[in-house]
Amino acid sequence: MTQQDLLAIKQRFGIIGNSPLLNRDIEIAVQVARTDLSVLITGESGVGKEHFPKVIHAFSARKHGPYFAVNCGAIPEGTIDSELFGHEKGAFTDAKAEHKGYFEIADGGTLFLDEVGELPMQTQVRLLRVLETGEYLRMGSSTVRKTNVRVVAATNLNMRQAIDDGRFREDLYYRLNTVEIRVPALRERKEDIPLLFRKFAVDFCNRYQMPPLSLNEEATRLLQNSYWRGNIRQLKNLAEQMSVIELDHQINADTLRKYLPQEENRQDLVLRTPTQQAGKDYSHELGILYNMVIQNRQEIEELRQLLQDGRHHEMHKSREHENRIPASTTYDITAPRSTEEIHPSREAEEIIPIEESSLRIEDGEKELIRRALELTAGNRKEAAARLGFSERTLYRKIKEYDL
Repeated sequence: MTQQDLLAIKQRFGIIGNSPLLNRDIEIAVQVARTDLSVLITGESGVGKEHFPKVIHAFSARKHGPYFAVNCGAIPEGTIDSELFGHEKGAFTDAKAEHKGYFEIADGGTLFLDEVGELPMQTQVRLLRVLETGEYLRMGSSTVRKTNVRVVAATNLNMRQAIDDGRFREDLYYRLNTVEIRVPALRERKEDIPLLFRKFAVDFCNRYQMPPLSLNEEATRLLQNSYWRGNIRQLKNLAEQMSVIELDHQINADTLRKYLPQEENRQDLVLRTPTQQAGKDYSHELGILYNMVIQNRQEIEELRQLLQDGRHHEMHKSREHENRIPASTTYDITAPRSTEEIHPSREAEEIIPIEESSLRIEDGEKELIRRALELTAGNRKEAAARLGFSERTLYRKIKEYDL
């Protein structure tokens, strides 16, 4: 493939960069497009894996057929089979009409399964059957249907590790991975970083009607030598932040450092304990803090329950005492009484600060989630892994806290 051909493909699909690794991936995508082989696209989150299925579809014999992209990680487990394979009316409670799945409506075209590693095991079995025989069943139906779909899948998981952990079928992995395209991380194509940054700077300049950002030589070196855990997505976010916040758009290294998530410049220092050694991996610190928050919340709830039980017990004893007072007993209502008599239920007062503490715990959880998203440049999958819960739980909490 000539350089002119490569340039034309990049311009058509919005691919930016001249890295030899990137160019090789484009060449493989064009070559494999002529076949009907299944393709697995691997790489870290934010590297631009979504461009390559479009290249494959556009250069294939199916280019006039439908193209659909499905984010398998964003569909709830209970509905993923219905979305992919369809269902009949009455197949489940909310199935008020028949529904065509993606394998039916994409017949004759290409189906891109993003985050394929998030598929439940039951769905993996169904997918394997489609790939091997082209046959599938709608949910609630016994009629075998045929489909002619080219499947391109993508994942940012270590699939070998997922197989060893029992989270992904080995036979499905080899069926999907007939041809693998590994998209390089941004730190593996350093020569493309200044080019990408300039492209984003110009885009945001036009969007916000501001002068474009420009980097001096030292800032450019700093940009190229950063780790870029969030890859292109993180670089784009950085360019947008600086375009909006910085009044001086001539960026030097000192200004750039304020926006780079380097461990020595971020809150990681606060998260370290005195016994931790320099150079240790702190990738799970947010998960540890989150577990501490949950544990503290549970302890507060237990303490609140104990105080309430104690209050009820004291009130019960007080009633028993009143019932035992002789009818002839009289009291002088003008006489001063002790503090205990005026405020017989001090435990009730203690409940209020406990509730306030609980509210602060909620705020702490919200802050941890916000910081996790910042550390991962908005990558919800990685943020969920750091916090120690599922991606769906993170979606729910983001919505709950309005993040």
